[in-house]
Amino acid sequence: MIRPSLNAAHPFLRALLVLALALAGPAFAAEPSDTDIDRLLKASRAESLLAGMIPQMEAVQQQEFDKHFAGKEMTEEQKAEVARIQAKTREIVRKALSWEEMRPVYLDVYKKTYTREDVRAITKFYESTAGQRMLEKSPALMQNIMTAVQQKMVPMLEELQGEIKNIPVTPPPPVSPPQKRRRTR
Repeated sequence: MIRPSLNAAHPFLRALLVLALALAGPAFAAEPSDTDIDRLLKASRAESLLAGMIPQMEAVQQQEFDKHFAGKEMTEEQKAEVARIQAKTREIVRKALSWEEMRPVYLDVYKKTYTREDVRAITKFYESTAGQRMLEKSPALMQNIMTAVQQKMVPMLEELQGEIKNIPVTPPPPVSPPQKRRRTR
């Protein structure tokens, strides 16, 4: 028996096969290699961005320590213990956010998120003049966005505070002091 080739197959079957392959395409998309992702991470300055987060995290931690211990009298031994814990916390954060620790996380997440084609296209953008300008201007962009959001929110928050002040508040009813129980037998 002679089997017909795909080209000779019924047009409906050919169309069905093309549709099935098109729908399955994303499922069979190639995973990016470590080399592809490393190139993207270098082009997007991921390592330096991560390193820049560490001082910010440390500043937040310092604020939390300051807030927690504000106004508390401590002995020199207690102060030394707090300083030891702060140093250990900084060390833990620096190690956890080091490039050696985070690179495998980036590789895994990028592989789960993007195809090889995605990674290569994004890399091409970041390696372009426009991509590099975007990276250079991102901090200013974020600052300008935050300023614009604050300018928009401040009048709204002031209006809400005015409304809150106008809410009549009645004091709670007085509470009678507890009465002593009589002992019964």
